[in-house]
Amino acid sequence: MTPDALTSAPAGARARLARLWSRRSTIIAVLAVVAIVAHLAMRYGMRWEPRIAAIPLFVALAVGGAPQVYGLIRNLLRREFGSDLLGGISIVTSVVLGEYLAGTIIVLMLAGGEALERGAMGRASSALAALAKRMPAVAHRKRGDVTEDVPLADLAVGDTVVLHPHEICPADGTVSEGRGVMDESYLTGEPFRATKTRGSAVMSGAVNGDAVLTVVATRIAADSRHARIMEVMRESEATRPQLRRLADQLGAAFTPVALAVAVAAWALTGESSRFLAVIVIATPCPLLLAIPIAIIGSVSRCAKRAIIVRNPVALERVTGCRTAIFDKTGTLTYGDARLSDTWLALGFGEDEVLELVASVERYSRHPLARAILAEAASRKLTLREATEVNEAPGEGLRGAVAGRTLRVTSRARLVALHLPGVEALPPPSAGLECAVALDERCVALLRFRDEPRAESVAFLGHLGPRHGYSRAMIVSGDRDAETRDLAARVGITEVFSEQSPEQKLALVRAETARAPTLYVGDGINDAPAMLAATVGMSIGQGSDVTSEAASVVIMDSSLQKVDEFIHIGRRMRAIALQSALGGMALSLVGMVFAATGHLSAVGGAIAQEAIDVLAVLNALRAAFPAHVTHDS
Repeated sequence: MTPDALTSAPAGARARLARLWSRRSTIIAVLAVVAIVAHLAMRYGMRWEPRIAAIPLFVALAVGGAPQVYGLIRNLLRREFGSDLLGGISIVTSVVLGEYLAGTIIVLMLAGGEALERGAMGRASSALAALAKRMPAVAHRKRGDVTEDVPLADLAVGDTVVLHPHEICPADGTVSEGRGVMDESYLTGEPFRATKTRGSAVMSGAVNGDAVLTVVATRIAADSRHARIMEVMRESEATRPQLRRLADQLGAAFTPVALAVAVAAWALTGESSRFLAVIVIATPCPLLLAIPIAIIGSVSRCAKRAIIVRNPVALERVTGCRTAIFDKTGTLTYGDARLSDTWLALGFGEDEVLELVASVERYSRHPLARAILAEAASRKLTLREATEVNEAPGEGLRGAVAGRTLRVTSRARLVALHLPGVEALPPPSAGLECAVALDERCVALLRFRDEPRAESVAFLGHLGPRHGYSRAMIVSGDRDAETRDLAARVGITEVFSEQSPEQKLALVRAETARAPTLYVGDGINDAPAMLAATVGMSIGQGSDVTSEAASVVIMDSSLQKVDEFIHIGRRMRAIALQSALGGMALSLVGMVFAATGHLSAVGGAIAQEAIDVLAVLNALRAAFPAHVTHDS
């Protein structure tokens, strides 16, 4: 079966063929083992004729060797000389010279290595699948007293949608009836449930709580926030950078040497068996077995350190990264802002204003709402009933409390509205802030601080000297003043603030084109950039989508775990290179013996197995603990 067969089959058969094709290496490896065992039993146990006992080997070579030979021809036409090339040549040579057992052993080694590698690698489309499965197929549209289920594509702006308990919201909209809570962490990365009441904005993809809500759609499904994020991620994944396997890189150098020795031995002696003997012992099984084993051992070691490696190639890639790009909130900081300072207009008390603000902020999904509510709780303030709560994008939070209108928004928004009292606001300063207007008059400015992680400065100072990173930068959606303040505190000079997900994506693509990049973030806005980076890492357990997009997920919110991963990746690469280069060096020695007639094809196969054992034993060291500390 070849990829061409997949495209020419009917749709149903094509799906079945595709599943079989994806598992072909495992099937071939099992078939080769069965064939070898059957051959040995028939040949030496039952004393059957050699030609009869070789039938299982013929089957394994025909079924398992054909894909390898097909790949060999394809690679030759493309002028690609990877680690599989010698294996394909040895299979063809063994069949031509009648060394069927040796050929079947090579099939087993090649298929086994590929199966091991495929099993370790995750699907590239998992992030898109995680997003796609979040959306319901239908929406409960209400017209008059009649509610009917309609496809999402039939929803229009202004349609009324009934949202049942625990359902996923099908479209962006505004609550028109009901009161409850919604889990928006999947979209915002903020691990808390937002209270919803009449006038509250809701996002497609959010999960409803226990109450029934009636929502008026403000965007069709195709224009929703969820759809835009998915489209950006699809585009990012389509242009995701690819890195050649380490085995292919080494194989590209080793293959011409092995072929030259084999051809020279044949040409100088006229014995084709020497060509096969050289090729058999030169088959790069340490590359195909030891390297995946070192990778999987390192993946296991990472898991024990609360580091989930979703794409094992990241272990190899991270050692070559030279630019580190960080999100700000929740990555370099704790993501837990605290109220630090309050400016009040004359005639207003701090508790009075904070009580009113907290009364509406409990319905907000903004990260600062938690800080305001925490401060109100610490002061034991009694929150009042709020009505007409609305939080339109870019306009801040609005509501009515005790018959008074309240607006909590940015300084720039109040300036744009020309509200009285805004001219008295103190000058902007570093850190987070929000302005408060009561009855359309500016009355307060609340300032917050989100402290950098305790390990931020040490970690960033460690990146260059110990890991070879030449640049570090912050790429954040937060305003410029607070981003630069944080950058100065942790020692980063390259700052990009007020960046949308699309702008983050474009910037990471540009940086990755210059040098391999490591991107570290924690929110769904980081997901497209993670996919575009050479290695994308998610810190914490905030957004499932971010975790799906990342190559590596740090379960603990700690930059020290990022450092540990880099150390483990560097050790994995060193062990893999030791196993591969050591195995290749021993193979070169064996090639000399084979070329001079001191090692037959069968002897070469046995010697190659011994080399494999040594290489694999060394590769297994990657699974065991090493001295990995922040200062190592």
